[in-house]
Amino acid sequence: MCPYCGVGCGVIIETEGSQITGVRGDPDHPANFGKLCTKGQTLHLTASPAITQQTRLLQPLRRLERGGLAAPVSWDAALDLATDRFASTIEQHGPDAVGFYISGQLLTEDYYVFNKLAKGLIGTNNVDTNSRLCMSSAVAGYKLTLGADAPPACFDDVNHASCLFIVGSNAAFAHPVLFRRIEAAKQANPAMKVIVADPRRTDTAGFADLFLPLQPGSDVMLFHGLLHIMLWEGWLDAAFIAAHTTGFDALKALVRECTPDRVAQVCGLNKEDLYTAAQWFATSPATLSLYCQGLNQSSSGTAKNATLINLHLATGQIGKPGTGPFSLTGQPNAMGGREVGGLANLLSAHRDLANPQHRAEVAALWGVPSVPEKPGKSAVEMFEAAADGEIKALWIACTNPAQSMPDQATVRRALQRAEFVVVQEAYATAATCDFADLLLPATTWGEKDGTVTNSERRISRVRPAVPAPGEARHDWRIVVDFARRLEARLRPCQPTLFPYPSPEPIWNEHRESTRGRDLDITGLSYAMLEEQGPQQWPIKTGETQGKERLYEDGIFPTQDGKARFAALPFVPLAEPRESRYPFSLTTGRLR
Repeated sequence: MCPYCGVGCGVIIETEGSQITGVRGDPDHPANFGKLCTKGQTLHLTASPAITQQTRLLQPLRRLERGGLAAPVSWDAALDLATDRFASTIEQHGPDAVGFYISGQLLTEDYYVFNKLAKGLIGTNNVDTNSRLCMSSAVAGYKLTLGADAPPACFDDVNHASCLFIVGSNAAFAHPVLFRRIEAAKQANPAMKVIVADPRRTDTAGFADLFLPLQPGSDVMLFHGLLHIMLWEGWLDAAFIAAHTTGFDALKALVRECTPDRVAQVCGLNKEDLYTAAQWFATSPATLSLYCQGLNQSSSGTAKNATLINLHLATGQIGKPGTGPFSLTGQPNAMGGREVGGLANLLSAHRDLANPQHRAEVAALWGVPSVPEKPGKSAVEMFEAAADGEIKALWIACTNPAQSMPDQATVRRALQRAEFVVVQEAYATAATCDFADLLLPATTWGEKDGTVTNSERRISRVRPAVPAPGEARHDWRIVVDFARRLEARLRPCQPTLFPYPSPEPIWNEHRESTRGRDLDITGLSYAMLEEQGPQQWPIKTGETQGKERLYEDGIFPTQDGKARFAALPFVPLAEPRESRYPFSLTTGRLR
């Protein structure tokens, strides 16, 4: 699998001996059908011998003092040290004095054992991921409206859509292979309308039939304004609203004041374009929304996601080919991390930490007395807590917060103040490595073994093409080796919670946790993935293939089976204080 984005392109790796020499797209993989973008086509260059020799972390290293040189140690010595420091911290300050910051680049099996280590063995919910920064708004938006964190559409829907609404996404750069499919769909159906809403005139915007250059942060007002016009013009699906949703009256009252004049002023758009966008969205036979970080990486990200979903519910544009609100994940396995509960407020199989029954179910599955009910620290909160001295020991895996996190001053203060920092990493040159007391060498692309899930709920097998270099170990293996040592300190003379000789038993345990849940994959196995290729969830026991689209029956995973409109107000961006902050910054990605 390509490790660069949520499209999840299948890659065939060419090797000579233990060296990766080339790559090509997998023609049988349903995400890309053999196509690769520029990044995917040059993946083999990241595994060149020169890069491996210069940048790879090839053995465990211990730094005796901050800022000093790191010296090689054995794996046993490294893991014994980590065990002693974490156990001592937990015994002296409690389980919430440690935290784990992990990554959407990890495989699902890696994610699962990290989650179990923190919440099942140690007894803290302080495990969060860099996916928090890009996908937590999508999670919250889906759950608030549809009842579960499950994108209802699939990539093939671009071929069935008569209107595409692309907002907060420069898919031409961020998801190039999917964008090629969009271009092909437009060529096959020139009548398909493409609307792009973005503060910047991107390559994606250049492809649009209608470009809405809205002001940064005004998305919620735009969506409310479109709904206002749809209401006024009678372009809603009243039968769908009555049969399959709740809460529309409150939303109707909220958007009453979002008139075209007001929306045009706030968003910086023409009223005529607002009417055109509302008409195309509501009256087209099939409307598909594609969105990404422009909606998610925001202080009002949940509101942006939910109010866009409102439009689909109000017009019945969901549950049929070519329709639905489709969140495009930015990392290759952000979805897999969400599936196993790899966030500080979630548990396995889309369970909620705040739900006592859900905690009891996970505790029973893991064979522990309980799962802690106190919410863990989210990504930003975790580093703030470490900077304040509340979190004493940090374990960072497969991500580089000393370069990629917001508020770098706080992040670096946290890394300096924490009493013990473990960095589990493939590359010695990552900025965060400079702050580590202990560096643990991990495998990376082309070497790993397990599964990932892409944006369209499609699970794929990842197989190693070459052996790990030096003394590098798989991420799941490092966690299991550490966890078994920590068990001996925290729960001596009890059966291990980590009886995993390979990734498959980990995945099988994850699979069992999904039984009866919205993402039920009890009908899936490694053998099926090997024989039949990637599969979408849900795929229940006895089923032979996964489900392309969700909610085709109009029944949603809520208590009453109905989707819920979210009446969330527009909150404008904070005004610049005096003139110290004269710029509005937006996120983007290079192709």
